[in-house]
Amino acid sequence: MRTKTNDRMDRTRYDELKCILEARRLEIIGEVQHKMRDVRTEGAAALLHDVRDDAENSEADIQDDIEFALLQMKAETLEKITVALARLEEGTFGYCYECGKEISSLRLRALPFAVRCTDCESIREGELERDVSVARRGAVSLFADLAG
Repeated sequence: MRTKTNDRMDRTRYDELKCILEARRLEIIGEVQHKMRDVRTEGAAALLHDVRDDAENSEADIQDDIEFALLQMKAETLEKITVALARLEEGTFGYCYECGKEISSLRLRALPFAVRCTDCESIREGELERDVSVARRGAVSLFADLAG
């Protein structure tokens, strides 16, 4: 299989990155399937013991919301992995969007869908923190103006 990837990336790195992405994708799919089985089992058990007070119902609703949020995060991660696999095939995966340098294998093992190297990500996070800080100061200033 000769792809554009081979022009920029050696076959060993390509195979390693593909393995990392596929393993993470399968892990998440397994977690989602396991959770779906749990939900079905819990739903059937809840029908048998359907006597709960308001506090128990509230707690169950909160737990359901948390579980839904976790599943939603897993779905978003699966989408990012799918995009990363497509980038791998086109030969752009594993390289920083900002500087074009190779993203370390260590970083990609930890965050398989990373699009920036550690240095560029640090710079980006610093910029985001500054933006948030400026926005907060602006909001504080706005309220100070209203109070005065």
